[in-house]
Amino acid sequence: MGGTVTAVSSNGEYSFTKPNRDGITLLAGLGVEGDVHAGVTVRHRSRVAQDPTQPNLRQVHLIHEELFAEVAEKGFEVAPGQLGENITTGGIDLLGLPVGTLLRIGDEAVLEVTGLRNPCLQIDAFREGLLKQVVGRDEAGNVVRKAGIMSVVRTGGVVRAGDPIGVELPAGPHRPLDRV
Repeated sequence: MGGTVTAVSSNGEYSFTKPNRDGITLLAGLGVEGDVHAGVTVRHRSRVAQDPTQPNLRQVHLIHEELFAEVAEKGFEVAPGQLGENITTGGIDLLGLPVGTLLRIGDEAVLEVTGLRNPCLQIDAFREGLLKQVVGRDEAGNVVRKAGIMSVVRTGGVVRAGDPIGVELPAGPHRPLDRV
């Protein structure tokens, strides 16, 4: 089970989108070097306002490029980095991974999946109506979040577009992803 990195992005300033880069460096326990969301404790503004001492379970944001094709069918053009993700992937069902999954990227880097991204209203400021495409409800009325997953860096390393991604599931029983 695995996939490929299709793009990498980072931004040293608070901004909804993140420019694509040739490569990003993941730092163990911190996140993406030079990215505004890197740190041991929470960096996302809404989380800092709640409790700035919380551990940062959102060091690296990943989105599956297949989401871009899905929202394009509804008339929304979205490119890698535009939803604020650090790593855009292809060929992996990110949303179906359990908590604790290890993603081995390239030669060295290892991420541990912590949960789902909880999309906010900034998505509608980027493209009006897009939030309804990435957050919805299933037949039972449960909230379905499709805007990617969050992770922490277990082993650092350089990540570039084209790098392979290996998926290592945790020992069972598996816990489904929830928002972090």
